[in-house]
Amino acid sequence: MIVNVSEAKANLSKLIDMAYHGEEVIIAKNNLPLVELQLHKPKEKRKLGLLAGKIHIPDDFLEEDEEINAMFHGERL
Repeated sequence: MIVNVSEAKANLSKLIDMAYHGEEVIIAKNNLPLVELQLHKPKEKRKLGLLAGKIHIPDDFLEEDEEINAMFHGERL
C-alpha cells in the first residue's frame, strides 16, 4: 500500500497497525515513494550491568537532606 504524507499523518495509527500485521506500507511525497514502515528489529539483545563496578552509589543516597528540602520548598534555615 502506498500513501501520501498527508494521508499518512491523518492515519498513522492505522498504518502502524497494518505494518505490525505484516502489510507493506510505503509513504510517498508527490507520489514518489520515500519510506517504508516496518517492524523494529533490535540489532542485538540488551546487555544488563554495563556499569557494574564502574560507579559507586553511597549508602545514604536515598536519605533526605533538610537543607535541600528547605530550598525545594522555598524556606530558609
